Amino acid sequence: MSAIIRLQASDGHELDAYVAEPEGEPRGGIVVVQEIFGINSHIRAVADGFAADGYKAIAPALFDRIKRGVELGYDPDNITAGRELKGRMDWDGPLLDIQAATGALSGLKTGVAGYCWGGSLAWLAATRLDGIAAAVCYYGGQINDFRDESAKCPVLMHFGGKDGSIPMDAVEAIRTAQPDIPIHVYEGAGHGFNCDHRASYDAGASATARQRTLEFLAENIR
Repeated sequence: MSAIIRLQASDGHELDAYVAEPEGEPRGGIVVVQEIFGINSHIRAVADGFAADGYKAIAPALFDRIKRGVELGYDPDNITAGRELKGRMDWDGPLLDIQAATGALSGLKTGVAGYCWGGSLAWLAATRLDGIAAAVCYYGGQINDFRDESAKCPVLMHFGGKDGSIPMDAVEAIRTAQPDIPIHVYEGAGHGFNCDHRASYDAGASATARQRTLEFLAENIR
């Protein structure tokens, strides 16, 4: 079962969020943090997938701070539009919105899983927010900018070995700064390899990363 709900962040901002409910009692909560394309069909499918695995998943609409109802595709024009929207955002507002989403999962041990821009936000949620039990970061291009921050919870990271927007020396810099964090690099996979709406989708890397993610969450959210 899924629905759109309204959240309120601690600064008074109101935003929408997509919620996917599991059958039966949730084993925990997952905040799904969007790419630069809004709460589109892919992000809703990711949330639905976590719900199918027993988690109550919630995807906050982070772009609501500047434009409501954003739902973009992956063609060049939409990529340009998404980058423009993301460029107008700071880090603090989205983190408040992620915190609001964790509040909507009150009573559940809750993790964060973020993709692309959301991967970087998932890292910052792990280092700056309280109440996060675990964080999974998929190809977060700006994690390297904040690699020296200290996580308050266990973190797992996934990167594509042929990601044209995240050089391997940046991944290695993160690995050096955070030697205790498991960082998986998927050889041959590009940016966005988890998204089956993109030309860069890699079914093998996506399946392996998902299995590792579910094992990590099961270990830390119970």
